[in-house]
Order: sequence, then structure tokens, then C-alpha cells
Amino acid sequence: MSTIADLRLPAAETALATAFERAPAATFELESSVSKTRPSLWVSGVDPETAGTAFEADPSVEEAELLVETGSRLLYDVTFSAGAGTNRLWDDLLADGGSLLEARASDGWWQVTVRYRDRDRLCDAYDRLVDRGINADLRRVTDVTDVEGHETRLTPEQQEALEAALEYGYFEIPRGISMEELAEELGISHQALSERFRRAYETLVDAELQPTGADTERTDGRIDQ
Repeated sequence: MSTIADLRLPAAETALATAFERAPAATFELESSVSKTRPSLWVSGVDPETAGTAFEADPSVEEAELLVETGSRLLYDVTFSAGAGTNRLWDDLLADGGSLLEARASDGWWQVTVRYRDRDRLCDAYDRLVDRGINADLRRVTDVTDVEGHETRLTPEQQEALEAALEYGYFEIPRGISMEELAEELGISHQALSERFRRAYETLVDAELQPTGADTERTDGRIDQ
């Protein structure tokens, strides 16, 4: 069995609080890192000058390097200060072997989706956040008890990508492999792999496996143990 949890966390208590103050219209989304040591963040809703100024003003950010600029999004490699920023947030969320599936921040809030081995590990992570004074809002918990013996809506390509990601340690912190390296292993482009992950995450998070394999409940921000 595994447990998938959706949490909502205030940026003011976790990561990029000042960046949001300087660029309130920005959306930050964690991207598979092209580096094994620094997280990469997609930024949308603002221009490069505004995004750069927001990162520079945030005391938790040591360096933000613009890697890619598209028509609507900007990709930055971000170095956070020791024990600050998303580094500290992931330490609390993933200390017991959790796997980060998705992280997105907008309007001053982080929306994160994490997979745990069981509810006990989710409870431990939640308690760590509360002990730090973070008003963690647990939005949904999905217990996947049996994913065998029934048809999944994941495509074969999506399943292959997720299985390879697990095998090569892509979901570990720090990552055992970058997205570019994993894409090369699968013989596809970085962009194609990113899209497979995105669609697979949506399928998992929306509990497409629920009919026979999962029990999902929406919560009021508390966990019953």
C-alpha cells in the first residue's frame, strides 16, 4: 500500500515568501532538474525582469540562473541558502522516504503532492510541518492498496516513464538521475518525458485508480491516526 497526499502550504511560512511579495502574479512550478544539485523552477505570469528582481530580493535565494525563456514561461536553476527555501521544505516532507510528485506555488501558496509508503509516514511529515509552525492544510489523502489485477488509465508510455524514474532514483532527494539523463535512457526528448510525467501525475493525483485500487478522502486539514 502507498499513500498519496495533497497539501497546501503558505509561502510566507515555507519558501519564496519575499519573491511572492515582489511578484504576486507569478506562478512557480518545480521542474525536473537538469542539475543533480539544484532545483529548477518554471516561472510564469511575469516577465524576466520581474522574476529576476523577485529572486534577488528573496533572502533565501543565493542564485537564480535563467536557463530557458519561452513565450509564456521561464526556467531557472535556483540555489537556496543552507536550510532555507524549498530545500528545508523538502527535508520536512520527504525525510521518511516520501517521493515528491508535484509542487506548484501561486497566490502565495504552495500546492504539493507527495507519495508515502503508508499513512504513518504521512503523519510524521505532517507533524514536522506543524512543529515548525507551518499551517499545513491537508487537502486530500489517497490510499492505493492494490494496483494489480485491473486496468489502469495510465498509458504504456506513462507507466514506462514512471517505472524507469523509480528504478533510476529520479524521485529521490537528491535525485539519482536528471530528467535529461532519464529521457536519454528512454530514447525520448526531455520535453516528451516532461509531458508524460505531467499527464501521469494528473492521472494518479485525480485517483484514476480509485474504482478498484484506492480509497480517497478529502480532509479538513487534520489526520486521524
